[in-house]
Amino acid sequence: MPHLRADGTGAPAGPGAVLHDPAGTRPGAPPAPEDLHRPAPQPAETPLRLGVPGYAHPLVAPVEWGELTRPPAAEAVHWTVLDVAAGPGARPDPHCLEAAGRLTSARVGVLGHLDLRHGRRPFGELVSDAHRFLEWYRVDGFYLGRCPADRDRLPEVRRAAAALAALTPRAHVVLGIGTHPYPGYAEVADQLVTFAGPWTGYRWSQVAEWTAEYPAERFCHLVHGVPPTHLEEALRIARWQGAASVFFTDRPGWEALPGYWDDLVSRLGQGVSE
Repeated sequence: MPHLRADGTGAPAGPGAVLHDPAGTRPGAPPAPEDLHRPAPQPAETPLRLGVPGYAHPLVAPVEWGELTRPPAAEAVHWTVLDVAAGPGARPDPHCLEAAGRLTSARVGVLGHLDLRHGRRPFGELVSDAHRFLEWYRVDGFYLGRCPADRDRLPEVRRAAAALAALTPRAHVVLGIGTHPYPGYAEVADQLVTFAGPWTGYRWSQVAEWTAEYPAERFCHLVHGVPPTHLEEALRIARWQGAASVFFTDRPGWEALPGYWDDLVSRLGQGVSE
């Protein structure tokens, strides 16, 4: 089962890929441009929740998918991405049907993964895949992978997001961008992934000034390679930069459960029963 790459793309990286370290920073890099800064921390009443970018196929990663439905974790998970076969696949997958059903029963949001191909995906093809996700897996919304970030592609993304949101009253639409896009993107979806990448880039990352005009619930950060000793620091960065949905893992990608899963859930204030 295809899933999001460690850089958040869900497909092999290419010259047109847009998901990357948002500020192009690295340890010891020069300061970011003047329009980037760290805003004041979000109010304490804005809790962090987990946005899970998708695990390996449920047949080969049953533990990962099962953990999402455990009561302590289920309360902490805002949504998880379901990518059956570069989308919904040609026919319903019984293992994914079971996993999606269990998540729904546990009240965990399930988002169908749709590849925007950097804004070049045919509109009819995109909507057709969305219908399959809704009919077969009863998803709660959509994660738009390889979403562009530039101003020129905004009208196409706006059209796609509006069409998907209109398919079902409960649709939650997330733009899998991975960097800070042109500000207009914040108006066309429920959430934007403004960072998807490694800890080495995240710990020195900056945040675009315009994000301060929106609530933390509008933004999500996905970070891999976070050492256990730096988990608290990663959570602090997310709060400081104003992102209410996060996913941190010590793994090099998203396929497996983080080694500190219980600790991550407990740090979000849910507690984990042994």
